[in-house]
Amino acid sequence: MDPDTHNKSQLLTVLHEGVGLVQMILFKELRTLLGKKFTGKDIVYLSMLAGAITNELFGSQNPEEKFQTFRQENGALIEQELLGLAEDLPALRENITDALRIQTLCDSQAGRDSSANLIRAAELGLLVNDREIPLPSTFMTMIRMLGEQHGLIIPPVLITPEEDKTVLH
Repeated sequence: MDPDTHNKSQLLTVLHEGVGLVQMILFKELRTLLGKKFTGKDIVYLSMLAGAITNELFGSQNPEEKFQTFRQENGALIEQELLGLAEDLPALRENITDALRIQTLCDSQAGRDSSANLIRAAELGLLVNDREIPLPSTFMTMIRMLGEQHGLIIPPVLITPEEDKTVLH
């Protein structure tokens, strides 16, 4: 593997991890929010619901049967919660916007099209449309700050100006 391909691959891996952190924080915030809405439900149900909503938004379905069954049985509730997400968690809209855009860029580099996730997020009112697509270094700086705010440790990753340009062009 030539060095440029290796560096690009490493950068995409790091960016995907950043997207994963946004998903983790969304899951955590959703589980807390859902716990307040559905006081009679146990933590397992709330976790599965928060996971299903997060997966639906980011287009990453868990293939295990129990999760697929949960998704089918709770589809209307998942959809209802997705529709209220922008209003329920407005502080995460910018992070979700950046993460979905970075996910789409990374996926396109890997030959996958996840632009439907962006379209869906826009329909749900979650995308901050006038927000610029972040450079990888900007995204990772935002991820580190977000991780610190939520008590998660994110090791710093050096992203060179050349790597910043490779994903966007």
